[in-house]
Amino acid sequence: MFLLPFSSLDSAALAQRARALAVLACLFIAGCQNMAPSTPENDRDTDRAVSLQQEPEWLSQEAEPEEPRDIWERMREGFQLQDEIGVNPRIEQQRLWFASNPSFLENASDRGSRYIHYVVERLEERNMPMELALLPVIESAYNPFAYSRSHAVGIWQFIPSTGRHFNLRQTNWYDGRRDIVASTNAAMTYLSRLHDMFNGDWLLALAAYNAGEGTVSRAIERNQKLGLPTDYWNLPLPKETQAYVPKLLALSQIVMSPEAYGVRLDPIANEPYFEQVASKPGLDLARVAALVDMEEDELQSLNPAFKKGITMDGPQHLLVPTGKAELLNANLALMKPQQVVSWQEYRVRNGDNLHSIANRYHLTVNTLKDVNKLKSNSLRVGQILSIPAAGDREPSQPLHQQVAKATPSAGPRNYKVKSGDTLWQIANSNNVSLKDLQRWNKLNARSKLSLGQSLVIHGGSGASGGTGNSVAAAKPASRQNVTYYRVKSGDSLYLIAQRFKVDLKHLQRWNPRSNSNSLKPGQTLTLYLN
Repeated sequence: MFLLPFSSLDSAALAQRARALAVLACLFIAGCQNMAPSTPENDRDTDRAVSLQQEPEWLSQEAEPEEPRDIWERMREGFQLQDEIGVNPRIEQQRLWFASNPSFLENASDRGSRYIHYVVERLEERNMPMELALLPVIESAYNPFAYSRSHAVGIWQFIPSTGRHFNLRQTNWYDGRRDIVASTNAAMTYLSRLHDMFNGDWLLALAAYNAGEGTVSRAIERNQKLGLPTDYWNLPLPKETQAYVPKLLALSQIVMSPEAYGVRLDPIANEPYFEQVASKPGLDLARVAALVDMEEDELQSLNPAFKKGITMDGPQHLLVPTGKAELLNANLALMKPQQVVSWQEYRVRNGDNLHSIANRYHLTVNTLKDVNKLKSNSLRVGQILSIPAAGDREPSQPLHQQVAKATPSAGPRNYKVKSGDTLWQIANSNNVSLKDLQRWNKLNARSKLSLGQSLVIHGGSGASGGTGNSVAAAKPASRQNVTYYRVKSGDSLYLIAQRFKVDLKHLQRWNPRSNSNSLKPGQTLTLYLN
């Protein structure tokens, strides 16, 4: 038997085993490749490029915060003075009052719903605390007609001197302190100035808004001399001012969590309530309201600065609800110059009375009383009356002189009372004085007329269709010219005047007891048509 050496045998075995292991390794690697998905090199590069370019949306884009739909929520997001509250008995006392009287804030918010969006917008533009939008609640309960014992006026309660200092015009026709736009911007300018004056301290600025910067400055100087703190809470201020700032801070807490205090705040849309529309001087707000079919009271509440309801002495624009702006623009563009009323003022002199003044300016007494909101016929010397004149055309002579030339004096005649007649109307339409008419028929101011009653009239020009605003209106009208119109639902004096192509002023004079606010369906109006 041939035997190999031990070393040779070992080497051969090892080599054989190594070859076997290499074969097994190759088989294993091949098997793994078959099991794994086939991914070409260019495919892997493409996937990587796509993953870099198309990141998930939630990683690449931040969602924009949704704008609050409610103005209260927008205000809460802009509150800046909440850190000033803490535990303070003066604030807690005011908060308890508001919580015990929830109707106060509820009514003020209802009244201020027309204005508060505008106030919030202006505060946000100036980066001022949204708590300041509640300041008119403290000042006036958001009543633009509010008037205080110190003669402060408007939602921001400007006194006359401060109003003039901030260019708020004040005349017999217009008071800028009531102007929603002008007074709001003036108030914010004033508050910003006070904020700078007191080194960025809003509580001191608010105290100065209430008591005046001089009062607050002197209180600070006093405490400085005594080595006492000079913050708002430690100043010796008037009693009203000591409660003023706590009221605002307490009110802001109520608005922050109204349910917690039993207060119900109706939602107010976070959108403009009104728009500015370019207007003309001399427009009557009652007529403008009729043009856009809205309540006169609402139009006046948006334009409270026009003290007599006439667009005189103020800015040449009107505030109207956003839904009415386009309609008003269109109607004003169609208005003819002769339809616009010009106005002048008359100072009452000794010996004047309503009848003489009305006759001098070719008006009826009722028109003169309505225009000047007079509740009685009494006048005082020096009193200022507003006098309308249509289309800048004023007759050169008093009405009674023109009628005397046109119509010779007539003898006694009878007049039969018609529906809606008054003694004033009959006297004016027949160009006789009321006292004469009463004397001829043994009547007095309390006498009531009955339908079909016969009155004796001496002289004059005979019954006329109008009440004497112009020569055309003073011409006698025959019974064939008289038309009676029964008011329908949705009617206004303006629409009726347009329908019958008569002047609105004439229609008002023919029906002195009627106005657009008091018209009722079924009511009968008298018209004199040519």
